[in-house]
Amino acid sequence: MFVLIARPLVFGIALLLAGPAQAQAPTVPPEKVKQLFELLDDPSVKAWVAEQRNQGAGSTGAPADAGASPANASSDAVPAPGQMNTMASSTLDRIKHHIERIVRTLPLLPGQFARVRAATMDDMSSKGSAGVLLLIAIFIAAGVALTWATYRLTRPFRLWIIAQPKDTPIGRAKKIGGRTLYSSLLIVSFALGSAGAFMLFDWPMLIREIVLTFLMAAVVTAGVRMYLAAMLVPSFMQVENAVEVRALPITNETADHWFYWIPRIVGVFAFFAAAFILLPGLGIDRDGMMVLSVGADFVLLVLLLLAVWRRPRTQREGASQSSGHTAATWLLTSYFAVLFLQRIAGLYVLFWFTFAAFFLPLAIVLAQRGVNFVLRPGSEEAGRPTIPAVTIAVIDRGIRMIFILAAAYFLARAWGLDMQSMQGSDTTTTLILRGLINVIVIALAADFGWSIIKALIERKLGIETPHAVMGDEDVPIIDPQQARLRTLLPIIQNILLAVIVVMAVLMMLASVGIQIGPLIAGAGVVGVAVGFGAQTIVKDVISGVFFLLDDAFRVGEYITSGRYVGTVESFSLRSVKLRHHRGPLFTIPFGELGAVQNQSRDWVTDKFNITVGYDTDIDFARKLIKRIGLELAEDPEFKHWVIEPIKMQGVQEFGEYGIVLRVKVTTRPGGAFGMKGKFYLRIRQAFKEQGIELPFPTVQVQGLQGPHGAEHAPLEITPALKMAVAQSHTNRRRRKAGTTE
Repeated sequence: MFVLIARPLVFGIALLLAGPAQAQAPTVPPEKVKQLFELLDDPSVKAWVAEQRNQGAGSTGAPADAGASPANASSDAVPAPGQMNTMASSTLDRIKHHIERIVRTLPLLPGQFARVRAATMDDMSSKGSAGVLLLIAIFIAAGVALTWATYRLTRPFRLWIIAQPKDTPIGRAKKIGGRTLYSSLLIVSFALGSAGAFMLFDWPMLIREIVLTFLMAAVVTAGVRMYLAAMLVPSFMQVENAVEVRALPITNETADHWFYWIPRIVGVFAFFAAAFILLPGLGIDRDGMMVLSVGADFVLLVLLLLAVWRRPRTQREGASQSSGHTAATWLLTSYFAVLFLQRIAGLYVLFWFTFAAFFLPLAIVLAQRGVNFVLRPGSEEAGRPTIPAVTIAVIDRGIRMIFILAAAYFLARAWGLDMQSMQGSDTTTTLILRGLINVIVIALAADFGWSIIKALIERKLGIETPHAVMGDEDVPIIDPQQARLRTLLPIIQNILLAVIVVMAVLMMLASVGIQIGPLIAGAGVVGVAVGFGAQTIVKDVISGVFFLLDDAFRVGEYITSGRYVGTVESFSLRSVKLRHHRGPLFTIPFGELGAVQNQSRDWVTDKFNITVGYDTDIDFARKLIKRIGLELAEDPEFKHWVIEPIKMQGVQEFGEYGIVLRVKVTTRPGGAFGMKGKFYLRIRQAFKEQGIELPFPTVQVQGLQGPHGAEHAPLEITPALKMAVAQSHTNRRRRKAGTTE
C-alpha cells in the first residue's frame, strides 16, 4: 500500500518541480527523477507493484486500477523500452519474483514461529499447549459420545432404511436418501457434542478461537466420512448386496479404497485450513503463509498420488487393459504435479482454472452415472418398475446445472470478480465476462429444455411401445396410434432441436452485444431466395407435410406408389425410405410419390382358389374348410392375426379338370401369408383322409395306328402336337392368374 500511495505522490511532485522549467525551456529531468523512472520500469518492481495493487484492491474493495499513476498512462501511450516485454516474459518475471519471495522468507520462519509461540504462551499460560490439545480431544470425544447416543436412539429409522426394497428404483432412492439423512443426523450430533458443548463454557479468546477452529475441521472430516459411507457403502458396514444399493456402479474394492483415502485427504486439508485461518492472527505474515502453503501443498500432493497409484483395478480391466490403467495413472500424476507447480509459481488464476477443468467434468460424469444407476429399471421379480425418463432427465440436468453454476461462482470468487460491481461497469473485461456468464446460462437452459423434450420423445418411442405378439416370423402387431407416433415424433424431434439451437444461438449473440435484427432480416431474404431457387425441395417438403397430416403411411407399413413398392423404414423432411421385400432401399422425394396404396392399414382380405374333382360332395368340402379355418383361428400362432377365419365363399367355376372353390380370409395386415401355407397343408391331409380328390391337369393323346395295323405303335411327335400342349399350358396359367385377382 505504501507504493500505491508513494508512486503517484512522487510523480506529482516531480511534475510540479519540472513545471516552471518547462514553461521557460525544455530541460532534462533531474537525475533522481530519472533514477525513479528507471526503477519503476524494472520488471521485478512492476510485478511487485502489481501484486500489491491487487492485494490492496481486494482488501479495500477498490478497483485494481485505483493505484494506477499518470506515469502508467503516459507509458501506455508511448511505450518505453522496458515496457515492450511480451506476456510470456511478464509471466516468467512474476514466477521468478514469487519464488524469490519464498526463498527469501524461508530463513525468517523460525523467528516468526518464535514470536507466535511467545504470544500464544502469554495468552494460554493457564492451559498450555498440552492443555489445549487435551481440550480438543475431550470435546471430540464428547461429539463421538453424542453421535453414539444418536445411533442407539435412531434404530427404528435404520431398520426402515434396511427394509426398503433394492429391486426397484424408488426403493434404491429411498435407501440412499435415508442413509444421507441419517448421516446428516450423525454429523449434527457430532457438531453439537463437540463444538456445541465447547461453546457452553466461557474460555479465553485465544483458546476459544483455536479450539473452535480445529473442532470445525474435525466436524468437516467426520461429515465427509459419514456421507461417503452413505454413498459408497464400504465393506465394514456389512450390507448384503452392497453393489446394488450404492450411489455409483463401482466394485467393493473400489468403494473401500476411496472410503479409506478421501476422508484422510480431506482431514489433512481441513487441519491445514484451520491452521492457516489461525496463523495470520498469531503473527505469521503473508510471505510466511505462502511458504507454509508450499509445504501443505506438498503433503496433499503425496496423499493424492498415493491414492491414485494404489487404486484397485476394476474387474473389466484385464491383461489387455493394463496399459490403459497405467496410462490413466500417469496422466493423473502429471495433472496433480502441474497443479502443485502452479501453486509454487504463484499462478493462482491458472491453478483454479486447471482445477475446475478436471473436477467439474468428473463431478458431472459421476453424477450422471449415479442417477442412471440408482434409477435403473427394477428386477423381473418386482415387475420391472421404471422411473419416467422425464424425471431422470430433470434430475440429471438439474444436478449438472448446480455443479456448473457453483463452479462459475467459485471461480469468480477465486479470481476476485464482484458480480454486483460488474453490473454497473462498462469496461471491456467486464463486458466480456458478463457476456460469457449470459452465454453459459443460456446454454444450460437450452440443454435443460432439450433434455426434457428428448426424454419425452424417447419415452414415447421406447418405453411406451405396444406389446408385440410374436409368431414364427417374429412379426409384431403394432397399435395404429403408436405407429403414427413413431412416424411423427422423430421429425418433430429434429424440428424442435433446430428451433432450440437457432434460438439459443441468437440469444447468445444478443447477450454479448451483437445486433441480431440484421441477422434475422438477412436470414429472411436468404430464405426467400432459396425458396425461389429450390422449388423442387420446397415442393418435396410441403408434400411430405401433407402426406403426414393425411396419415397416408407410417413407419413399418407396406405401401405401393407407382413403380415403388416396399416397407416404410424412415422419414426426413424431404423424402421417405422404402425397403423392397427383396432388399433394395428406395429413397423417394415426397414430391414424386403421387397416389399411395397402403397395404398395411387396418385389415386385409385374401382370396384364393381350391380345385376338387367333379364327383366331390361340395357341402362336405365346405364343412371341412370351415373346420380347418376355425382350428387355425384358435391356434396361438395365428389367433392374434385373424379377424374372420378361413371359409368357403362358394363355387367359382367349373374348370377343365375340376370344380374351383373360392376361399377367403380376413386378417390383420401381414398375417395371411403364414396361415395360408399352414391351411394348404392341413386341407390336403383332410381331403386325403376323406377321399376327396385334388385333380391335376393331364394331357391325353391318342395316336394313329401304324402302317401294318399295330395298335401300340410308337407315337410320332409332330409340331402340331407340341403347339397344342403349349397352348393348353398357357390357357391354364391365364385362368389361374385370373382367379387369383
